[in-house]
Amino acid sequence: MNERFIRITATGLGSGLSPLAPGTAGTLVGVLVYMVFSRFPWPLYLLSVAAFSLFAVYVSREAERIYNEKDPPRIVIDEIAGFLVTMFLVEPTLWHVFCGFILFRAFDIIKPFPIRLCEQKFPGGYGVVADDIVAGVYANIILLLLVGFVI
Repeated sequence: MNERFIRITATGLGSGLSPLAPGTAGTLVGVLVYMVFSRFPWPLYLLSVAAFSLFAVYVSREAERIYNEKDPPRIVIDEIAGFLVTMFLVEPTLWHVFCGFILFRAFDIIKPFPIRLCEQKFPGGYGVVADDIVAGVYANIILLLLVGFVI
């Protein structure tokens, strides 16, 4: 793939170039992607998220090579993938999306065990994306519990 395409996709259509909180800006792009994916039946949603995540691994690896830097903040395709994981099996209401956004950002920033370990131990694009996928799993579990019992 050409370098321009990698830069555009890695930065979440440029959202990762935000001078403040590029990961949060990238997650906002993830909300838009989720709104498209949320129309899919759950098996197709899951397959699409898996394919998107593998694509994110490839794009992240190539972007690291282009930027000559390990997991630079401008790479936010991993946040998009992580947010999609967060929202698996969650109805796309404004309140659910807001709660999912907050939960995902919290887990992605705090990085409780083993999230930081995933980031450090997996090579290249796998390490860039893996921590966000695990943060998304944690956020999804909490969100599903909240949706089921509280909100």
